[in-house]
Formats: sequence, structure tokens, C-alpha cells
Amino acid sequence: MQEKYTKSSHSDAWIFQAWASFILAICATTVGIIYLPTDNWTKGFMGMGLLFSVGSAFNVAKTTRDIHEAKRFTTRIDEARVEKLISEHNSLT
Repeated sequence: MQEKYTKSSHSDAWIFQAWASFILAICATTVGIIYLPTDNWTKGFMGMGLLFSVGSAFNVAKTTRDIHEAKRFTTRIDEARVEKLISEHNSLT
């Protein structure tokens, strides 16, 4: 008894919407920083904060995904071990 694990995929429309909203948010924030009525040092500081925030968001998303995939892999190994033990037990009886 072997189960197939299917990878869930997103629709093309969802992927487009996700990237479009990300690009729009970054562009709008960048334009907002550029047109702030303040000196260039403050704008530079806010721009660096924006870049670090985006980079950190990508790192957190990747780390969360990696942890989830590792747990899923460990679960599949544990299930295989249990199935092997059950089949060995059934063959002994």
C-alpha cells in the first residue's frame, strides 16, 4: 500500500497576482520615499529599511518553507518504517 504525494500547485493567475502585488507594493513605497519632503539622508535610511525588510521577508518565507518540507520528509520516513514493521509483523503471524 503506497500513497502518492502530490505537490500542490498554484494557478497561473494566483502567481501573477502575488508577484504583481509584491512589485506594486515595492514600487509604491519607493515612490513614496522619493517624494518625501525631507533630506536625502532620511530618504536613504528609509530606502535601506525597505530593502532590509524585503530581504528579511524572503529569508523568513524560505526558512519556514524549508522547515515544513523537512517535517514532511521526516513524516514520510516514519510512515515507511511503520509500514515495514507492520508488514514484518503480519508475515510472522
